[in-house]
Amino acid sequence: MRTDLYIAGRWQGGAGAIENRNPSDISDLVGSFAQASAAQLDEALAAARRAQPAWWAAGIQKRHDVLMAIGTELMARAEEIGRLLSREEGKPLAEGRGEVYRAGQFFTWFAAEALRTQGDLAESVRPGIEIDTRREPVGVVAIISPWNFPVATPAWKIAPALAYGNAVVWKPANLTPASAVALTEIIARQDIPPGLFNLVTGPGRSVGQRLVESPEVDAITFTGSVPVGRGIAAAAIAHMPKLQMEMGSKNPMLIMDDADLDLAVAHAANAAFGGTGQKCTAASRLIVHRAVHDAFVERLVKAARGLKVGHALEEGTQIGPVVCAEQLAQNLDYVRIGREEGAELLCGGERLERPTEGYFMSPAVFAGTRNDMRINREEMFAPITCVLRADSYDEALAIANDSAFGLTAGIMTRSLARASHFRAHMRAGCVMVNLPTAGTDYHVPFGGRGASSYGPREQGRYAAEFYTTVKTAYVGAGAPE
Repeated sequence: MRTDLYIAGRWQGGAGAIENRNPSDISDLVGSFAQASAAQLDEALAAARRAQPAWWAAGIQKRHDVLMAIGTELMARAEEIGRLLSREEGKPLAEGRGEVYRAGQFFTWFAAEALRTQGDLAESVRPGIEIDTRREPVGVVAIISPWNFPVATPAWKIAPALAYGNAVVWKPANLTPASAVALTEIIARQDIPPGLFNLVTGPGRSVGQRLVESPEVDAITFTGSVPVGRGIAAAAIAHMPKLQMEMGSKNPMLIMDDADLDLAVAHAANAAFGGTGQKCTAASRLIVHRAVHDAFVERLVKAARGLKVGHALEEGTQIGPVVCAEQLAQNLDYVRIGREEGAELLCGGERLERPTEGYFMSPAVFAGTRNDMRINREEMFAPITCVLRADSYDEALAIANDSAFGLTAGIMTRSLARASHFRAHMRAGCVMVNLPTAGTDYHVPFGGRGASSYGPREQGRYAAEFYTTVKTAYVGAGAPE
């Protein structure tokens, strides 16, 4: 029996198990992984509640040392764990290796941040009174993470949660349990109170739902789709935990008439098709100035056709498979929808055959699209990008801002004035100038606007806003003896 659940300081079997297969080669069984019962989730929550005060009392040096050890091991084992990640999720090995290394950097950065936890002193308006404010842990944090970054996304949630003195109950995506177990094995070897960190795998409709409805949870951090995020918020509101949700996106990239076209094509292809387009930061709307539209599109199509789609672990692969059969079917359905809406499919959008049976798809470029089309309104999470034509910078910016989402956005231009205006007027949480829309640093805040995000920012020092609560203490002089 698989013992893949880590609850109350020990590995356990589950109420059932699921198969985990390699999307590059579905004959390759990565493993069967345990699924938690409702009783096991309740056990994890109770254990986290008991362990959290001891972890907070252990002090900042202890928290620093534990997080540093986790991060150092992740970076040292990036090749090994990255290969496992790529095998089960489908991203090319270079991306898998890089993700694990980056996850280690999250832990080491927050290890140092644990030592920087400081309060503030203030003068009172009343004589003889001292005031100090300090941050304290919020308590038990529920983490619900996605499959597209199965190590990095949980790392940027787990690391600050532990750095600021909280306990964790983590429910990862069921599509990538092997990566979750690998990360948990590293954390479980540390000298931490039993129950401080818990891994509880299982379906969202049962385990996830019970987790977000539990009054034992003080804060919920979630990355995933808008419908699931809204469902979490509705389910959790009865006991009012803190909420932090990173959800959908429809990220624009503006290509201006003064852009370096070679650089623009390289960045657009990187942002649109990297990670098989399965990124919340992917550039799925390319808004191109009329003066360079045809030249840009011609070069982009050539670049898309030149990308090597193949087995994630194969030398030279640039785009791996889609994560699963259901995702591939949804992607192909969006290709059909785009064509029915009147968009012109210039290349790609087909299921590909490779030596191994997997979920391979050619990167697709649509042109002649309008911003009111579904393919420009809905997050596809696919290697599909849509080109829109604009007559001016002002029109391009208006199109870019015409969206329910607002996570990342980019512009390609040589004009300092345009770049500055874009930074000020683009309604997105992260804006990029002459860079891909995908790719963010771990020491600065990450998050969006509108339907893309809800609650405090993730990453960097802004993470403290979610993972801590502020206490203000007033101290007066004692009574005379």
